[in-house]
Amino acid sequence: MSDATALSKRYREGMATRRAVLGDNHVNRAQSASTDFDQPFQELITEAAWGHVWSRPNWTKRERSIVTIALLAALGQDEEVAMHVRATANTGASREDICEALLHVAIYAGVPAANHAIKIAKEVLAEMDAGRAA
Repeated sequence: MSDATALSKRYREGMATRRAVLGDNHVNRAQSASTDFDQPFQELITEAAWGHVWSRPNWTKRERSIVTIALLAALGQDEEVAMHVRATANTGASREDICEALLHVAIYAGVPAANHAIKIAKEVLAEMDAGRAA
């Protein structure tokens, strides 16, 4: 949004949550890469996903992180799975939490989906261990 006065309270709250979960570097890269074409989408996800859902008080960021990883794995959203596995460094979700979530994916969404997500999670966790995660 070009006009700072047009930023809703929900957008500002969403941006704070988005930065807390994904990290400033990730959000800054997304904002830098944004164009007039995708700016409305960036505003939508910041306000709706991060402001309306991730900022709700009923679940912790850890709980939301676990559910999000499972849903993204079940849907085969590989890049998003990797991004949210990286985000566990900020949400408090543990490797055991990721493993348990992906076991649920195997039973409720299928072994192939879980198997592929486990491969992605292992790669991302290895990068994180090596200090290469962005």
